Amino acid sequence: MRIASLFPAATEIVAALGAADRLVGVSHECDWPLDAVRGRPRVTRTWVDTTLPSGAIDRQVVQAGMEGRPPIEVDVDALARARPDVVIGQSVCEVCAVDVEAQLAAPLLAALPSHPHVVTLHAHDLSGVLDDIVRVGEALDLRSEAEELVAGLRYRLQRVGARHAVPRPARPHVLVMEWMDPPYVAGHWVPELVAAAGGVDVGARAGDRSVTQPWQELRARAPDVVVVALCGFDVARARREVAAVTDRDAVALLATAQVVFLDGNAYTSRPGPRLVEAVELLAALLHAPKEGTS
Repeated sequence: MRIASLFPAATEIVAALGAADRLVGVSHECDWPLDAVRGRPRVTRTWVDTTLPSGAIDRQVVQAGMEGRPPIEVDVDALARARPDVVIGQSVCEVCAVDVEAQLAAPLLAALPSHPHVVTLHAHDLSGVLDDIVRVGEALDLRSEAEELVAGLRYRLQRVGARHAVPRPARPHVLVMEWMDPPYVAGHWVPELVAAAGGVDVGARAGDRSVTQPWQELRARAPDVVVVALCGFDVARARREVAAVTDRDAVALLATAQVVFLDGNAYTSRPGPRLVEAVELLAALLHAPKEGTS
């Protein structure tokens, strides 16, 4: 079975199921596991300049939306050459990855020589992510492997929860930033990651989409900890983005709360197995006596 992955989380799920050798195409963003993506054809592309500051990137994306142009596109020729039997995509966020339902319509699929089956992942919470792992396993004839993987992930979550089972009033109030300019608070599964790590998310509710909120409002929520886990950025890039913030309320918020950094690109933005590792890392950060970085 030949598999094409259109976004990083799908690639990570396929690899965790032991099927990395079946990958015949991955997205331009796929970077983990290294052995699974090295040398694989890239079947998506973007024209967004991700080296720009976050505010400039946001303006590019907004302009693209006004023009009806997706920021990330399927490379149809590359996908055709890959001849996949299964294509795994998503419909959670058209900014972060290809919106497979919008871009792989029936006529295009019919034109592909391999006539692939499309699996669309669309989880907005942690339970949905685990269910999607099983769905991928079913599509790849690896259901038992997927169920074993999910059972292991649930066990790890339970271990973290047991280790940090403190009364809710004693838990740190946490704000997780997904983007700095404009300020986006992380939604979807992230509030559940915070709860599993022993914190209380004061920025979003589980299952809600990530939304932009004014710095003044975020400051008023008085979080104990601000977790900077920027979508698509590692810790070094996140630190530069924070250093560039000039908004008065933002500066005051970041000065009064404990600020910790997490690699959002690797751990919080991808609905795959490493979300559980994100919980483990968040627990260490939230309950550490001083600032940490992961």
